Amino acid sequence: MKKRTVADRDPPLLDLYEEPGHLIRRAHQIAVAMFYEKLGRDVTPVQYAILRMLDECPGLDQVTLAQKVALDTSTAADIAARLEQKGWIVREMLPRRQRRLTLTPAGQTMLASLIPSVRDLRDTLFAGMSEEEAVTLLRLLSTFVNLNNEQSRAPLKA
Repeated sequence: MKKRTVADRDPPLLDLYEEPGHLIRRAHQIAVAMFYEKLGRDVTPVQYAILRMLDECPGLDQVTLAQKVALDTSTAADIAARLEQKGWIVREMLPRRQRRLTLTPAGQTMLASLIPSVRDLRDTLFAGMSEEEAVTLLRLLSTFVNLNNEQSRAPLKA
């Protein structure tokens, strides 16, 4: 007699390759690998997000920055310290133990040097898709993230 597996039970399970969580994990894995392939290893995807946000909103305090890039505050503080060590940002102490973060000229130069590769990365990620498919995928990912934002360990607070 054949032993029943979890997959044999009612209702039948989705094929692993159709499960949203698995596909999202794989998409993230692929995007990160391609990020490093295109941009090198000097900056991580999360460091890039922080540099971008500081370029868009100079002088953010560390807590607000964490909220705007959906990181917990301790992770944001660790990354900010690393970026300061690299000479890309300055952390200025504010009242109540907050820190204001600003890109240095070296940080601005680093970010500017990444932009062409980031554009190339976007094109590579969507290679083989029509522009309409790429727009649809981004729209659906954005909808998914917005609908489930509060489930995150560090919800985005734009």
